[in-house]
Amino acid sequence: MSASIPIIDLQSPDEDVIAGIIDAYSQIGFAQIVGHGVDQRTIDGAFGASARFHALPIEEKMAIALDRNHRGYIADGTAVDRSSEVVAATAANRSESFMMMREDASDSDEVLRGTPLAGANQWPQLENFREPVTACHDAMRDVALRVLSLVDRGLQADSALIRAFDIPTTWFRLLHYPPVDVNAPVDVFGSAPHTDFGALTLVAQDTAGGLQVAQGDNQWIDVEPIDGAFVMNAGSMLHRWSNGRLRATPHRVRNRGVSDRYSCVLFCDPHMSTEIAPLPSCTNDGEAPRFEPVIFSDVVAHHLGAIYEQHQN
Repeated sequence: MSASIPIIDLQSPDEDVIAGIIDAYSQIGFAQIVGHGVDQRTIDGAFGASARFHALPIEEKMAIALDRNHRGYIADGTAVDRSSEVVAATAANRSESFMMMREDASDSDEVLRGTPLAGANQWPQLENFREPVTACHDAMRDVALRVLSLVDRGLQADSALIRAFDIPTTWFRLLHYPPVDVNAPVDVFGSAPHTDFGALTLVAQDTAGGLQVAQGDNQWIDVEPIDGAFVMNAGSMLHRWSNGRLRATPHRVRNRGVSDRYSCVLFCDPHMSTEIAPLPSCTNDGEAPRFEPVIFSDVVAHHLGAIYEQHQN
C-alpha cells in the first residue's frame, strides 16, 4: 500500500512542491521526499557511523548516557512514551539510539541566556563518528528548513512561521531497532504509536521496513523504503500553527522478525522561546482559533519529562 504515501520531488517548480506539500499534509500527513539534493554518501556515512556505534559494548555506550540536555545514548527498553497523544504506552520502546542536538559552545549566546537544552553534544570515543554524523545532521536540517519555507508560503504566513526557525532547535537521532519475536505481546513496539510533538521530521530509513502510518480507524499502512528518499511528517506544532489544517498523523515502528532496523531521524523545531499560535492566515474572520498559544520550551519539557527519567524533577 506504499502508493498511499505521496512522493514529492523537491526539484519540481516551487509552486508544484508547495501544492503537493499542503495537499499531502492536509490529508495523510506523511510523504516521501525525493530530489532533496543530499548526497547519498552523506547519508551512508551517518548509517555507517550508527552501525559502528551501536555495535560497541554497552559499557562504552553508557559512558555517554543521556544527559539533562538530552544528548547521548538512550538504552534499549528505557523509553516509555506516557505522553503519547494516541494512546499511552504500556511497554518500553524496543530501540536504542544516539542523540545529538544543535552544537552550542559554552560561551554561546544560547548557553549564556539559559535557553533550555542549549549546550554541547556528548560524543563517543569512536573514530570517524562525529564528522559524518554532523554532516548528515547539517544536510538534513537544510532540507527541513527549505521545506518549512515552502510551508510558510503555502500557508500564506508572510514569513511569520519561518522566522521562528532563525535559530532552529534540531535533534538528530541514530536509531537501532533490534528484531522482536513475531509472537511478542501486541503492545511491544520498536516505537509505540505516537505523534511527533515538534514541527517537522525527516527520516532516512534502511531497507528493513516496519514504519507504519495510521489511516482511518485502526488501519495502519506501511511506508515502504525508497532508495535515497526521506520520509517526512508534520508534528503537533505545525498542526497548531496551521489551526489544524496540517495533520500530525500517528505512526509507529514494528520490527518483527529477524532483521535489525536502522534509521537516521532529523527533527527540526522552532527556537525554544517561540510562542506558537494559529497563524492569522489560517484563521477565518470572525472565528476563534482552535488552539491557545503555547511556548515551545513548555511543550518540550512536558513530553521529555513524561518519557525520560533524566528530565523528571
